[in-house]
Amino acid sequence: MEIKLSDHFTHRKLIRFCIPPIIMMVFTSIYSVVDGFFVSNFAGQVAFNAVNLIFPFIMILGGVGFMIGSGGTALIGKTLGQGKHEKANQYFTMIVMMTIVVGLVLTVIGVTCARPVAKFLGAEGETLEECVWYGRIILSFIICFMLQNVFQVILPVAERQKLGLIFNLVGGITNIILDALFVGVFHWGVIGAGLATGISETIAATLPIFYFLSKRNTSLLHLTKTRFEFKPMLRACGNGVSELFSNVSGSIVSIVYNLQLLKYAGANGVSAYGVLMYVQFIFIAIFIGFTIGSSPVISYHYGAENHDELKSLLKKSLTLNLLVGIVMAVLAFCLSMPFAKMFVGYNQDLLKMTAHAFRMISVNFIVIGINIFISSFFTALNNGIISAIISVLRTLGFKLLAAILLPLWLGVEGIWLSITFAEMMALIISLLFLFAQKKKYHY
Repeated sequence: MEIKLSDHFTHRKLIRFCIPPIIMMVFTSIYSVVDGFFVSNFAGQVAFNAVNLIFPFIMILGGVGFMIGSGGTALIGKTLGQGKHEKANQYFTMIVMMTIVVGLVLTVIGVTCARPVAKFLGAEGETLEECVWYGRIILSFIICFMLQNVFQVILPVAERQKLGLIFNLVGGITNIILDALFVGVFHWGVIGAGLATGISETIAATLPIFYFLSKRNTSLLHLTKTRFEFKPMLRACGNGVSELFSNVSGSIVSIVYNLQLLKYAGANGVSAYGVLMYVQFIFIAIFIGFTIGSSPVISYHYGAENHDELKSLLKKSLTLNLLVGIVMAVLAFCLSMPFAKMFVGYNQDLLKMTAHAFRMISVNFIVIGINIFISSFFTALNNGIISAIISVLRTLGFKLLAAILLPLWLGVEGIWLSITFAEMMALIISLLFLFAQKKKYHY
């Protein structure tokens, strides 16, 4: 039986509803992970470092898609909860239109600025050229990347999260096959990795469009004729700005980390951090997938003023995120060496550094899921301001401060410790906001 947004959610039903977007996000994260795996093992450390250096810039631009999608999902979910189905379809169509237009602008900016940005990020010589090639190819597909991000978060509110999983599975499997072919067999290096990712994103972005235009579409949402309205779209973007801030600030922090690691540990430090980020992408994707699945449910019941269900959803979600976080921390600590060997097994010094770093950040996973959920919880309640504050402090403020100050006393160890320090500080802020807003939202 299909699970409806209006249902009462037990632990089991909430997990069932969120499993498809969780798997979907894991496969989406595999795009960059697979690129890193094949580039590192078949193109070498120079190409691997190039991908890691330019990747934050790509995520800054692509993060606009998360902003539009997350803010739009909250708006659509609330509108559906109020019983305004036609208006929800109009908002959905406007969101897709806006994503395409903004994506065109960002494509021009990204391709034009790839070289100066790569230089600013510290790339030079052969690494610079590899950065430019990879960056320009990936950024040529930025519209598809943004649309994919939008559909990832909107398909659950359409009660078609399983379909979203299928679309992303097709894209993820395509990426793996093309990476193996372009990088592993043809030895096209970063060019092949960029093309593999771009083609995969195109598939994952266009399949949902065909579905929502099809007469066989039986979901809650349809692409329909509409007149563009700036006010609700600005409101949606404002509400989803925390997701953009999270991507932008996270990318800025990655840039600072790379510069600090170049200073304290050289090229090996950048490579080790790159491996940490790739594996962490998959772990964090589980938490993000849960928020994608739970957010439309929260928005719906908030719009319907079902306070008891809202309180129940919050309690269950916090419990699940904590339990999963503990399991992840144990796995990260125990499997640190196998994870490191996947990417840098060819260099023993780099292997030891990477495994050690991964053990040091493993405790981070206990709290990171709670922080991500609470931020997205306020987005689902259409309170983008609090969500943005939590995201910026977590991904920029605390991490940036710690990454700059801790290495002054602890060297490279301070850089690894700064990741967990930032998450612990963010947890305190997140819980304070949660308690402070309890009476306002009746949870």
